[in-house]
Amino acid sequence: MNITEKLIASHLVSGEMKAGEEIAIRIDQTLTQDSTGTMAYLQFEALGVPRVKTKRSVAYIDHNTLQAGFENADDHKYIQTVTKKHGIHFSRPGNGICHQVHLERFSRPGETLLGSDSHTPTCGAVGMLAIGAGGLDVAVAMGGGAYHVLMPKVTRVLLKGALPPMVAAKDIILAVLKKLSVKGGVGRVMEYQGEGVATLSVPERATITNMGAELGATTSVFPSDEVTKQFFEAQGRLADWSPLEADADARYDETVEIDLSALVPLAACPHSPDNVAPISELAGKKVNQVAIGSCTNSSLADMMKVAAILKGRTVAENVSLVIAPGSRQVLTMLAQNGALADMTAAGARILESACGPCIGMGQAPATDAVSLRTFNRNFFGRSGTKSAEVYLVSPETAAASAVTGVITDPRDLPAVDTIRPEKFLVNDNMVAAPAAEGEEVEVVRGPNIKPFPLGKALPDTVSGELLLKVGDNITTDHIMPSTAALLPFRSNIPHLAEYCLTPCDPDFPKRAQEKQGGFVLGGTNYGQGSSREHAALAPLYLGVKGVLAKSFARIHAANLVNNGILPLQLCDEADYEALEQGEALTIENARAQVEAAVAGTPVVLKTAAGREIRTQLNISDRQAAMLLAGGLLNATREQAK
Repeated sequence: MNITEKLIASHLVSGEMKAGEEIAIRIDQTLTQDSTGTMAYLQFEALGVPRVKTKRSVAYIDHNTLQAGFENADDHKYIQTVTKKHGIHFSRPGNGICHQVHLERFSRPGETLLGSDSHTPTCGAVGMLAIGAGGLDVAVAMGGGAYHVLMPKVTRVLLKGALPPMVAAKDIILAVLKKLSVKGGVGRVMEYQGEGVATLSVPERATITNMGAELGATTSVFPSDEVTKQFFEAQGRLADWSPLEADADARYDETVEIDLSALVPLAACPHSPDNVAPISELAGKKVNQVAIGSCTNSSLADMMKVAAILKGRTVAENVSLVIAPGSRQVLTMLAQNGALADMTAAGARILESACGPCIGMGQAPATDAVSLRTFNRNFFGRSGTKSAEVYLVSPETAAASAVTGVITDPRDLPAVDTIRPEKFLVNDNMVAAPAAEGEEVEVVRGPNIKPFPLGKALPDTVSGELLLKVGDNITTDHIMPSTAALLPFRSNIPHLAEYCLTPCDPDFPKRAQEKQGGFVLGGTNYGQGSSREHAALAPLYLGVKGVLAKSFARIHAANLVNNGILPLQLCDEADYEALEQGEALTIENARAQVEAAVAGTPVVLKTAAGREIRTQLNISDRQAAMLLAGGLLNATREQAK
């Protein structure tokens, strides 16, 4: 077996390990962050389970750390108290970004991790099966339920050779994105193999598995080898390490080859992670802002490279440079070894160890600015400035460009080394343990925390107007914007719903309410990007009954089903062109059609003129029951009766 098959086989609860078949796997660990966590814990409470049943669950505060009003602080207090009551560890604000901290302190080869954040696959760097999901799926896993997913195909990414100086792990994953596109990983696990693997440190591997999310992949995974062992030993967690590798005769569904020695510095150009070009083609373009950090590139190794490039130099006059170390461990070590002083002496502004600009929480660029970022997404408007040009680059390219003032090939500067510390600074005092007796803890709920909407049992006739028609690659940022102004309201769906799909059409929320709901039509890869289930909850609140699309991103399709919304894939893409916004659509005998859809029978919608639109509802028996009940929570309650 390959690594992916070994991980799944050791956690398989039900189903057959055949590509495309639904399987259920046992979850060892979960993680949440505060942007999605409030909703996940509200849903966990609704399940009525007194204590989590995982080996370890951790709640992180890393997204909504800007306290411009009471809302974020109130959400944090709720998360802190509800986790203490129910057996969940709490990583306090300032301790760092969830994926960086979890990799450092809680990851374990051979275990499964489910997280309410699409970049949870970061921990695949050490041989975990780490998957991003909606908050409700994570809540169910915390309650002891299995996680259901379609058995993925396994793509072997064969790494040959070794990286040249000043070419980075970021350039590897950008090369994969250029080759495969943001849809290339859908229904797949990317498994990294080959001689080049041993040349990459765990933080470098984490950069690659982190951005595997941009491929649409279920997850990405590396072997657990001697390099992994050295990382765990340096973290003081050697007892948590175990080897994991593919069998010599392991088979794969497909193979992609990357010659590391032939790679050059790359950039993802506006406005997609797969719009990749060599830095040499962009060199000389004036830069206004450089932002270094995020869960993709905020490790100690990344920060040390940046500090080495900045040392003795000054940030260009036209550039604002901000740096966010990924964890308190990284920040403290930078302070102790003098690298932090080198950064600040050069003119860098140091941000707290949090997601910050990556999630749109501060540091929006100026009008028409060029911003180089070591982040994982450059979707239109995500930075907070719609007119900005955002490029995704390596820390080496970012630092080199910050001092020259223009996009610069880092190979034009003297090479800097990659460090692999023999010992990391270990201090877990900012991780609060849960209470031994949870019933003694009072859960504190601020006024911004509102009840979340619940789907209703599917009626026999589903009808409504086509409220909106949008194009390809609509992201969850389009569906439910994630801005500094809106992030504090992640626990307030009625407020968020007022902004649902407004980047596509400012009048959508008003029209949806006036029409008492209806349908949305999208192109290919509808719902790519973040795992936020708010992109399903806000449409649910507005009465959206179904989404028609040429194809769906995995997590968003699951979130729609979890909340009782029909994800209807067009059988004939010509229907996309023919359908017009404002048309009336009806699904007759809807309950029977949903039940029949499990066997592959098309779900038929009729227009007012009587024209039939055939769609595929790619669901299992379990998901059909959920849709009939009006969502996962309703179905779970029915099963408990």
